[in-house]
Amino acid sequence: MTTLNLGNLATFRLVVQRGSFSAAANVLGLSQPAVSLQIRQLEQFLQARLIERTGRGVKATAAGVALLAHGERIGQAVDEAIRSVSAFSHEVSGTIRLGTGATACIHLLPPLLQRLRLDYPLLQVGVTTGNTPGIVQAVEENRLDLGLVTLPASGRTLDITPFLNEEFVFIEALAHSHPAASLTPEALHALPLIAFEDGSSTRTLIDGWFAAAGLPTISVMQLGSIEAIKRMVSAGLGYSIVPQMSVAHPNDRKGLNVRSLDPLLQRQLAIVIRQDKILSRGIGAIIQLLQKKSELI
Repeated sequence: MTTLNLGNLATFRLVVQRGSFSAAANVLGLSQPAVSLQIRQLEQFLQARLIERTGRGVKATAAGVALLAHGERIGQAVDEAIRSVSAFSHEVSGTIRLGTGATACIHLLPPLLQRLRLDYPLLQVGVTTGNTPGIVQAVEENRLDLGLVTLPASGRTLDITPFLNEEFVFIEALAHSHPAASLTPEALHALPLIAFEDGSSTRTLIDGWFAAAGLPTISVMQLGSIEAIKRMVSAGLGYSIVPQMSVAHPNDRKGLNVRSLDPLLQRQLAIVIRQDKILSRGIGAIIQLLQKKSELI
């Protein structure tokens, strides 16, 4: 090998970020021996030991720390080079890696991605679903180009831009309409709640709504899928509190009665991107469409 292998360099950075060869292998979809081979090839090329094992995993040696600092700049230079070359093409092309929650993936992204396909047929968009902490980490590690997450979210290397406020609503089966004039935490506390699973941003917001009234969240079911929750509710097994976008379309609220909560419960969605990310024309097009979408909701 007579030149620095950028793929091996990226693997080295990921191993250090994740703290182990196996964790990096899981992210890359490779075997652990394949990741180890890439690190050995990089060390052989540079004639220096870059990683050492510790009781808690692995860490960069002094030489590795020096390489990490250059690795950031090398990645930025490569991105700038690609952007400069792309500027000579009138077509928006390339691949964008986008991460978001399951609800936004189902109810927010499809028309947006359809618009992108019509406007920019050469642009490919890959979508990954997950929770806010996982998406934020993937953006920080440059495994995703941008993320759509529920606030709060934080990261020292990130730009986080709110773009949409969304109401959470009460849903119940049409055949089991709740008589209460006002859907307060006190009015709902004794009823069977079909809730999102613990650890999700959505569940944290709902827990906070009850906690503000001095009440714990008590559920009869905990599910990770908004569509599964709606099916259980429409079957009359309980009520739920869900993002409004999940029941905005008539087909999405069949068999359901939808009402506002008292007090109102809202979440804020934000666009998350690395501060040093080169904004390609494709990324710019996605951000622009998201901002336009928020104006229409």
